Amino acid sequence: MASSNTNTSTITKTASDELQATVWFDTSKILIDGQWRDAASSKTLPIENPSTGATIGVIARGSNEDVEAAVAAARAASRGAWGRMTATERGRILMKMSALVLERADELAMIEALDVGKPLHQSLNDSKALARYLEFYAGAADKLMGDTIPYQDGFTVFTLREPHGVCGIIIPWNYPMQIVGRAVGAALAAGNSCVVKPAEDASVSTLAFAAIALEAGMPAGALNVVTGLGAEAGSALSTHPGIDHVSFTGSVGTGKHIQTAAAQNVIPVTLELGGKSPHIVFEDCDLDKAMPTLVGACMQNAGQTCSAASRVLVQRSIYDEVKQRMSELYRNLVAGPAVDGCDLGPLVSAKQKSIVSSYIDLGKAELNVAAEGTIRENAATNGHFVRAVLFSEVPPNHRLAQEEIFGPVQVLIPFEDEAEAIEIANGTPYGLVAGVWTRDGSRQMRMARHLDVGQVFLNNYGAGGGIELPFGGVGKSGHGREKGFEALYGFTRVKTVTAHHG
Repeated sequence: MASSNTNTSTITKTASDELQATVWFDTSKILIDGQWRDAASSKTLPIENPSTGATIGVIARGSNEDVEAAVAAARAASRGAWGRMTATERGRILMKMSALVLERADELAMIEALDVGKPLHQSLNDSKALARYLEFYAGAADKLMGDTIPYQDGFTVFTLREPHGVCGIIIPWNYPMQIVGRAVGAALAAGNSCVVKPAEDASVSTLAFAAIALEAGMPAGALNVVTGLGAEAGSALSTHPGIDHVSFTGSVGTGKHIQTAAAQNVIPVTLELGGKSPHIVFEDCDLDKAMPTLVGACMQNAGQTCSAASRVLVQRSIYDEVKQRMSELYRNLVAGPAVDGCDLGPLVSAKQKSIVSSYIDLGKAELNVAAEGTIRENAATNGHFVRAVLFSEVPPNHRLAQEEIFGPVQVLIPFEDEAEAIEIANGTPYGLVAGVWTRDGSRQMRMARHLDVGQVFLNNYGAGGGIELPFGGVGKSGHGREKGFEALYGFTRVKTVTAHHG
């Protein structure tokens, strides 16, 4: 991990120049009513490159005043041009956005790598996923239909699916491109106008998304973006009485505050709050097929993934073999600068590195370390890098097996039989995703039914991003569903019309 100050300065200058050369908009502005403007306070926040810890630009520090203006613009658009637009026309704008995202996929990937620290190959996948979300919701916009209901003689009854109106959407820092696509794309397709608050640690790709929307012909006010601190702009948005629906992806603690605020305004919320997702590996599984996924499903984005499979439950008869094979894979995992194409990039911030490091220190003090990865020698000393760590023989009730770490840390837990596997898998406050590895078809179905999660993957995990697949959790993983048509249903309300015609 040795790096000279000269090397760090060179990386910093290159990253700063690269960001400014890549963006085609002013990162220091916010978007309200179709216009780029300074924050009302004229204050800014630094953009940090997690690979070096250096400042490479600034974003606007929006506040309550900016949120007020954004909500007013969104309301006007909802009652005006955007609200009157047909579903087909909305879909065409989203399709134009999808095409523009694909044209700029490499630029968007570089933005994400420099701003979030995600390796370029992963960032490129995210930009392509953003395009696919927009494409999917573009095609779905005019296929969101109501129903007719058989009723009494002399009556015709039907339902309409209508947009909520103004949606407040708060985007996390770990997958900003993907989540802005699945949340904002669905909300816009359903006819809502949006006020978006991206995370202060990762705002640039959301600003790029807004610039692309304007280029594609999005009417003024239909999409507004206010950057800033969560405690300021985020809080102002989630508590605003002019918001009709809130969508939030992030921590359990913040999710509770947002749900409490929404309750004061009696509006619906969609919450996706993380997980402690298990792989469950039975003795009859195809280990050659499973092994890369067992590791990759946790190491994606350096473990900073809500659905990261951070627990690996292994039937005791094959536990030693799985441990050995996973350890070999871990020793080959390399963390390094996002632009270097390593397996893992840095964590998003010094704060996140400190949190993850404290869990690793706890694990090393109380558990067995099966294997660790490495950090590339050219990594800047101020970069937020940590080694990937695999812990073995971890008790199911240990903190590392119960709490969401949000870093490249995975635990191995043995089990005897199917009943114990289900008990351990369901034994956390979370319930987002689970993976089951077995050739036994009956067991696959039993496990799918008994696992308290929102998604179950049988002999796979993640299913290539799953744009079409409803996603969300139970328990402290939140409620409501994103992705697929279920997301569209969540961004609409049902109106029943009863006609009495004799």
